[in-house]
Amino acid sequence: MGEQKPSKSATVYSTPLGNHGLDPTGTVHWNLSGEELRELAVSRGEAVRTAHGALLATTGDRTGRSPNDRFIVNEGGLASQVHWSKVNRPISPAAFDHLLSITKNHLNSAETLFVKDMHCGADSQYAMPVRLVSESAWHSAFMHNMFIRSDRAELSEHTPEFTILHAPTMLADSKKDGVNSEVFVAISFSKGLVLIAGTRYAGEIKKSIFTIMNHILPARGLLPMHCSSNTSESGTALFFGLSGTGKTTLSADPERALVGDDEHGWSDHGVFNFEGGCYAKMINLSKKDEPAIYATTRMESTILENVILDADGIPNFHDSTLTQNTRASYPIESIENRTDDSTAGHPDNIVFLTCDAFGVLPPIARLSPAQAAYHFISGYTAKVAGTEIGITEPMATFSTCFGAPFMPRHPSEYADLLIKKIAEHNASCWLINTGWIAGGYGESSRIRIKWTRSLLNAALSGALDDVVYVTDERFGFKIPATCDGVPSEILQPRSTWANTELYDNVANVLVQMFNENFESFAEGCNDEVKAAAPRIYETQSL
Repeated sequence: MGEQKPSKSATVYSTPLGNHGLDPTGTVHWNLSGEELRELAVSRGEAVRTAHGALLATTGDRTGRSPNDRFIVNEGGLASQVHWSKVNRPISPAAFDHLLSITKNHLNSAETLFVKDMHCGADSQYAMPVRLVSESAWHSAFMHNMFIRSDRAELSEHTPEFTILHAPTMLADSKKDGVNSEVFVAISFSKGLVLIAGTRYAGEIKKSIFTIMNHILPARGLLPMHCSSNTSESGTALFFGLSGTGKTTLSADPERALVGDDEHGWSDHGVFNFEGGCYAKMINLSKKDEPAIYATTRMESTILENVILDADGIPNFHDSTLTQNTRASYPIESIENRTDDSTAGHPDNIVFLTCDAFGVLPPIARLSPAQAAYHFISGYTAKVAGTEIGITEPMATFSTCFGAPFMPRHPSEYADLLIKKIAEHNASCWLINTGWIAGGYGESSRIRIKWTRSLLNAALSGALDDVVYVTDERFGFKIPATCDGVPSEILQPRSTWANTELYDNVANVLVQMFNENFESFAEGCNDEVKAAAPRIYETQSL
């Protein structure tokens, strides 16, 4: 099976575990294949097989990221450029060294360790070599699915720039260890290390590396992005959006090749995927609406997380007993309609997706570059009743750059890069609301997906270039008056409300939410971006 006892020389590999301060007493498996890792995950009792042969693992109490448990070491060098906040929490070098010590002791005493060497970044000029050292076979299989896979010859020269020490079964003592709970995720830029302990949620692995890329690349003039991307002969598109807005669904288009579904970089050459796989939400997945993603759940290379099986071992994607955040990771090769090398040219269109539960934002609007930067920094969507405990009515949610938990720098740095690249490549920018109009959530149905697709296709094809536009009084963006295949009356949200006075009140409340959210980011933004903020509009009906 490729088993190798720990060796201080580890002559086949350029960077042995001793370089990470590890001296394991158990068996070490080096760079097993995905198939081997999945087989070991089953034999070790870490996971089971579904009726279709996919792997299924559960993650216990932690079924999502633990944002309150993530820290960045407050040290010199790269860390001096971190925008410290509630999202980017500092930890002292001494506190990190303590966490490193207990993590190493735990891994050194493990019966088995799995080492997986990969790359982050499909563009070889910017690819970052990374390594996972884990006590878990299925998490190593996840790593195999999600990052760029190296061939055997490349592995002999692999020197990781960052290494993840992964101890999911080790629980911290919050008081003794100086953390917030039994879980911690800690990043040290100077040491090139990530520590993950106390959580089996696999998303922490990929998002820790994403965070590092988001901090490193801007200094090199590259824009890291939390977005999906697809391409065709008519051009490349980017799709930014928070969970539930349709980022993965809309980028999986049978007429356009997928570049990637979550994390990308924009260089002088174009767009490149950070990852070698996809990490899709499974809740309410249907074969009809998302056939390409649905097909991956029948593949042996796929790893399902927290999905419930029926008595016959068949996944029930509508069952949220364990969590709404059910997931599947699969190699990007599982998607037939994709680019061969996970790269594409410079984007012609940039799409910001929002699920507006207040019923205020239009199904589509065209943005100026400054407006695009403003909405990029804002990262707005809305949560609705039932999605989280305690939410009983629509709640505005803002996540800077559509990925605040993974953006260590000040949001203006990413926004400035975005504006620069939009100008250099003359990209068109769009805001698409996949949520509600006609009174908002609870008063109407969500905007039909076929209308959203028609609007999106019209934007990407250029069909909206020559139509008449109406300028929104509050937000200042331009709304098309017509689009083939879409009822014209839905394009102006105010006209869909039975009570227009109520619409005006709700719209002004949303404007105020945008403005209050932006206050903490205004310093550092240029005047043009600040001027793109929406304004309270007093109508005659008020």
